[in-house]
Amino acid sequence: MTEIKKSSGNVYADLGLPDAEEMLVKARLAAKIGEIIKHRHLTQQQAAEILGMPQSKISNMLRGNFRGISEAKMIECLNLLGRDIQIVVKKAPRTHATGHTSVVFA
Repeated sequence: MTEIKKSSGNVYADLGLPDAEEMLVKARLAAKIGEIIKHRHLTQQQAAEILGMPQSKISNMLRGNFRGISEAKMIECLNLLGRDIQIVVKKAPRTHATGHTSVVFA
């Protein structure tokens, strides 16, 4: 019988990856970039020109291979695609020993 475990909400953490939180943040940013590119009916080449990145790097990012792309670069991409970015730093709840990073889209 297969054991079923409830997800933590972060597939990377569920897989035991050491940089799970960062990977989830990048995945959410990449998904938003892909959504904007699709909504604007841009080809990957057109997006690459706007974002100042090689088309192959855009392709990799949209397929979930974003290890070579920093969060800062992804934020820059969102700015170049006409999105404002707001970073909010707040005190972590008392129940957490350390803070965490999340992405929220308005």
